[in-house]
Amino acid sequence: MKKIGILTGGGDAPGLNAVIRAAVKTAINVYGCQVLGIKNGYDGFLDEDGIIPLGLADVRGILPRGGTILGAANRGNPYARKIIRDGKESVIDVSDEIVKAIRNLELDALLVIGGDGTLRIAHELAQKGARVIGVPKTIDNDIGGTEITFGFDTALNIATDALDRLHTTAESHHRVMVLELMGRDAGFIALQAGISGGADVILIPEIPFKFESVMAKIHQRDNEGGKFSILAVSEGAKPEGGAQLFARQGDEVFVPRLGGIGQAVAEYIEKQGFESRVTVLGHLQRGGTPTSFDRSLATRYGAAAVRLAARGGYDRMVALQGGTITDIPLAEALAVPKRVKLTDDAVVTARNVGVSFGDE
Repeated sequence: MKKIGILTGGGDAPGLNAVIRAAVKTAINVYGCQVLGIKNGYDGFLDEDGIIPLGLADVRGILPRGGTILGAANRGNPYARKIIRDGKESVIDVSDEIVKAIRNLELDALLVIGGDGTLRIAHELAQKGARVIGVPKTIDNDIGGTEITFGFDTALNIATDALDRLHTTAESHHRVMVLELMGRDAGFIALQAGISGGADVILIPEIPFKFESVMAKIHQRDNEGGKFSILAVSEGAKPEGGAQLFARQGDEVFVPRLGGIGQAVAEYIEKQGFESRVTVLGHLQRGGTPTSFDRSLATRYGAAAVRLAARGGYDRMVALQGGTITDIPLAEALAVPKRVKLTDDAVVTARNVGVSFGDE
């Protein structure tokens, strides 16, 4: 193994720099291997200045930094690249150009750090002959085959801290506070933060809710002397028989952007006579310093990805299973997205301690 490439795709997540650092240090220290950084996701292969060398000095001091020194592009899909041609906008497939660029660079392996979208592209490029290895990144924790993705723990801690802070103002003003959290179609952030932050109601995509059931919990607390309530609401939550709310619809290039359910819930509560406020935590969950857990996990993933490349484990993804780093086929990781199950211990525990999911 003489030369590998690294790219970070999709949305940013705490721990990306830790993966880059670990991969570079392992490649150089253990294998004497040259490392190239691909800037701004797959787009870097098509940009004149999109490829940069990465040495030990380039990754010094980046372990605690959020974001990614390579940049990311959550619209960098080579199978749907938007261009302007003859004054008209069109969408083209440049995947063959990406594969050709990988070969021209003589990369023994390309480490792709990303979520399900970025990793799915990696798997498709592998079918065209690209030597790719996946590293699971997303705050949503929705990638199959691994117990946890790096970035999730940091987002969870930020969400829990927000709930703690909302508690004091909710209690002071006797209000119902609604916190809308990220997660897309997976409710892991809202579920775990809701439990850790003492939420009274948790609404997640996997459990359609009834507005009446949410109000029943608020009325119950009010009757028992609890003059405030805290709701942790996943952006992908939806009412029974209803649909998810989107702040922006998708197209060939843009993915749909969920948002608005927190406001809808707060407005319903207001109409029932309870003063309510909504906070959308948004990108705060994805920024800033990664937790020690995410730094450690990301470092383990980065080093393991290089070891996997050294033994030719292409079209595979490093994963955490049973507390140990292993690897699985990318196809397996992408086959079934990970979701909260109604039988999960966290869901059962939340119900045991009196949390409402709005379904009863």
